[in-house]
Amino acid sequence: MTAELTGHQDLPRTDDLPPLPHRLGSVMRHLVGPYFRRRYDVTVHHEDNFPRTGPVLLAPNHLGLLDGPLLGSTAPRMLHQLGKIEAFGGLQGFLLQRAGQIPVDRSTYDVGAIRRSIQVLRDDRVLSIYPEGTRGPGDFRRVRTGIAYLAMVTGAPILPVALLGTRLPGGNVEHFPPRGSRVDVVYGETFALDRVPFPRRHSDVRAVADQIGEVLRAHVRAAVEATGHPLPGKPDQKDPDE
Repeated sequence: MTAELTGHQDLPRTDDLPPLPHRLGSVMRHLVGPYFRRRYDVTVHHEDNFPRTGPVLLAPNHLGLLDGPLLGSTAPRMLHQLGKIEAFGGLQGFLLQRAGQIPVDRSTYDVGAIRRSIQVLRDDRVLSIYPEGTRGPGDFRRVRTGIAYLAMVTGAPILPVALLGTRLPGGNVEHFPPRGSRVDVVYGETFALDRVPFPRRHSDVRAVADQIGEVLRAHVRAAVEATGHPLPGKPDQKDPDE
């Protein structure tokens, strides 16, 4: 059963936050998308599953460096993506923030990033968050609680995404795949959870994250079977920012 989204005055409040920019992001995605489609053999599957209006909590698996730029430039709508704060330095960080992307400090409970994420969903926009929290096998074996918390607060529908080919087997998580590599982006079917009012106990959030994980694991298995494009397995090294 899907709950309606709440307003910015509900807890946690987001009505005091300045608007998140998005115009530069909308322009950049239209410039970068054709480049990736020329560089790689990209196929997007079931794009019609992507809601064209309203809030969306996008849940992609995380394989490598290409995931965020590729997804952001090929998705039907502009994405606000949560990214590690380490990537937001210098000119790159300035452009990312002006494009509406959200830095998150993974070493602590980043209240600012959480409030920004809720703001995006309450504004009927699309938020992309990696449920695994780090780059790895991409099988959704471990799903962290962030996506569950956001779904419980806002009631936004979750859209599973399986990224296949953004890292080659045994490849380095810090490298892009070679030119011409086959890449599949497979959208699943949206599902939603009831919004849960404050307080939300950690044990309850963890239980919801486990339920979400089951759906995401099923989707990536189905995507592999449908495309014949296997996951790359464990990378040759852990995500250095993990």
